[in-house]
Amino acid sequence: MRHTVLVIDDEPEILKLLDHNLTRAGYVVITAKDGERGLEAVRRHRPDLVILDVMLPGMDGWDVCKGIKGDPVTAGTALLMLTARGEEENRILGLELGADDYVTKPFGVRELIARVKALLRRSEQGEERPEVIRVGKLVIDSGRRQVRHGEQSVDLTATEFDLLRALAEGKGKVIAREDLILAARGEESTSMDRTVDVHVASLRRKLGRAGGMVQTVRGVGYRLSAKE
Repeated sequence: MRHTVLVIDDEPEILKLLDHNLTRAGYVVITAKDGERGLEAVRRHRPDLVILDVMLPGMDGWDVCKGIKGDPVTAGTALLMLTARGEEENRILGLELGADDYVTKPFGVRELIARVKALLRRSEQGEERPEVIRVGKLVIDSGRRQVRHGEQSVDLTATEFDLLRALAEGKGKVIAREDLILAARGEESTSMDRTVDVHVASLRRKLGRAGGMVQTVRGVGYRLSAKE
């Protein structure tokens, strides 16, 4: 499953550069051009990693960092600070606020992507795939391959179950259509996006009142919300 990276920077050329190269490296990329929008994107999309510029208009990177690390929901998000400032005290401040790494401008794209890969590997170490996942009133039991909504059992096909489990494991993050079909079939698929849409429509129908938890993100894919 592809990781999601959020880039928060007020320089259009930096956003364009990182969007292009991170996408080529296989990541789902989201961008924001100021601190307020960046913090909103963190809470909305729950990215795996944030690349955060310090010198932002309005809310600066330090305050965004505090907002991310001070919220129990997003505190575990990997965070790489990106800034033109290279003084040691600024690096120390970023790390003290909870940043995981620090890169100064100008930077080499290959080095930055290597740092991103290393941070994501580090954040995944020790993580185990939960056998039972609870999202709101939904309970997905991987061992028994059963789904319940409250006290009601939900009968799903194997593909529908795997799609729902992939969405639940995403913890509210957006998952691209191609990643969902890969999660369901265990191999690269040449199926069109419409195939996933058909499975999702059937999944929503079977979930009944909980079907609205499966949300469409236009042009990208789907996510699972805890709210019905």
